[in-house]
Amino acid sequence: MAASWLAIFLMLALSSIYCIVSHPSPDMWFQGLFPPSVCLANARTNTFYGIMFDAGSTGTRIHIYTFVQKNPEQPPELEGEIFESVKPGLSAYVDQPEKGAETVKGLLKMAKEAVPCSHWKETPVVLKATAGLRLLPEPKAQALLSEVREVFEKSPFLVPNNSVSIMDGSSEGVLAWITVNFLTGQLYGQNQTTVGTLDLGGASTQITFLPRSEETLEQTPVDFVTSFEMFNSTYKLYTHSYLGFGLKAARLATLGALEMKVVDGQMFRSSCLPKRLEAEWHFGGMRYQYGGNREDYEKGGVLEVRDFERKAKEVCDNMDRYTSASPFLCMDLSYITALLKEGFGFGDNTLLQLTKKVNNIETSWALGATFHLLQSLGLSH
Repeated sequence: MAASWLAIFLMLALSSIYCIVSHPSPDMWFQGLFPPSVCLANARTNTFYGIMFDAGSTGTRIHIYTFVQKNPEQPPELEGEIFESVKPGLSAYVDQPEKGAETVKGLLKMAKEAVPCSHWKETPVVLKATAGLRLLPEPKAQALLSEVREVFEKSPFLVPNNSVSIMDGSSEGVLAWITVNFLTGQLYGQNQTTVGTLDLGGASTQITFLPRSEETLEQTPVDFVTSFEMFNSTYKLYTHSYLGFGLKAARLATLGALEMKVVDGQMFRSSCLPKRLEAEWHFGGMRYQYGGNREDYEKGGVLEVRDFERKAKEVCDNMDRYTSASPFLCMDLSYITALLKEGFGFGDNTLLQLTKKVNNIETSWALGATFHLLQSLGLSH
């Protein structure tokens, strides 16, 4: 399977740097701040915007995209992105849904400042939750989404049907594939070569690529194949999401925390962690007590699979040196190595392109989702 790829983009969602933004007072939010009669900000007539929230397991992120439609026969041009995030993710507010919605309010205020008020009513806002909420009990997940939906409905933006939802893993993989291939110029023009994507998140991991031969598609399970149309072309992709195989879920499995009913603050020990280590970790609304120099993720880089294994051995043989900076590094590198070699079957010399941004745009599924949204609303071609 790996031989059919021109390149592989490995998106390490957990490596993102998050910034905390202050939250506005609920009493002051939106009401009376910008009456229509005093809206003076205007944008070009061929400019439009899209607001996409990524509610992940480790944080909530907002992507505010600006597009310019210069030629109706061509895809719109992405002029820029404003990106911000807050931690923890919505799933951490499993028993406090109102507080979870407050984090969305703070990020949405940024959108009001970024989008000209003349375009608010025609700028769609959508939130898609990923594996963090997929792992929660259905009633608790829906309570969180209901609070967020109420926030959106009070905003001045366009709120489409199903504007707040939990996205299935296959869609997450496909939309990330669209993002990367759009940003690298593979989805339009005469270039028919595409790149595959691996997305390693907190609770799940996705693999997506465009098979080169019909034989690959014929041997693939039906539910691993999806077709869609984008920019006047039809694509049939291999895609699958493995829930529970994200990096933080793998930590819980290694610690044995998935095999029992966990009490908040419970201690877990593992031989994969330094002997004298005792620390605390928060994930998915729970608090865990636990004991027992990679690529610059902003700039990215090209690595071979063997590089992960080599680094894992170096770190695991010298765990005391890495304890204070990154206590999970040995465990994480060992898991990534096993996932790439044993899980996906890549060889030692398979090249991986690690990238967080392309042309200063986040390689998240959010851009692909925004394109799909704007196309469904008839705002782009």
